[in-house]
Amino acid sequence: MKTIEIIGYRRANLGKTESKKLRDDGQVPCVLYGGDDQIHFYSPMILFRDLVYTNEAHFVHLNIEGVECQAILQEIQFHPVSEIILHADFLRIAEDRKIKMDIPARLVGLAPGVTKGGTLVQKKSSLKVFAFPKDMPDHIDVDVTALDFHHAIKVSDIRVEGVEFSDPKRASVAVVEVPRAAKLAAEEAAAAPVAEAAAPVAAEAPKKEEGKK
Repeated sequence: MKTIEIIGYRRANLGKTESKKLRDDGQVPCVLYGGDDQIHFYSPMILFRDLVYTNEAHFVHLNIEGVECQAILQEIQFHPVSEIILHADFLRIAEDRKIKMDIPARLVGLAPGVTKGGTLVQKKSSLKVFAFPKDMPDHIDVDVTALDFHHAIKVSDIRVEGVEFSDPKRASVAVVEVPRAAKLAAEEAAAAPVAEAAAPVAAEAPKKEEGKK
């Protein structure tokens, strides 16, 4: 997995007022967990561009005023309207300890259901992965070349050496949805025999017996 360097500066003052001032100045309030002590720091928002706005996962090399360590972005908060980064939490990592990360999933290949007019739908854009740092992938390829109508690729179908998945095994990652027109045609075809069987049969008029008026 690739590593991105983020430079940080220790925070002298904490609190909402100070955090707002940092954001107004284009900085992101941050916390580093996983060591003997938590380190509160801030970092230029522009340094988060390649870490956050990407379809790959990354390790982070933190340099906080000379204190360096390997870490992962554990949690990030955005403003609900402006989408400005409000806060970021980092977790210190070590090569001998497994970590959990959300790894982007990429659909690769052409699904047979798509060639028949269906729509490929990705149900999960990322997967929760548990692995040692050396085995952690930056993305996961999900092969859809065997995906047809009425089938789904589930978490249990995906195999990546050295990693475990924390998502429910039966959770769908990708499906091919049947076109609405084809679905309606199938429903009408299935309903036709039922309608014919339920149609009333006209009763025959009784025949007159010979010799009777």
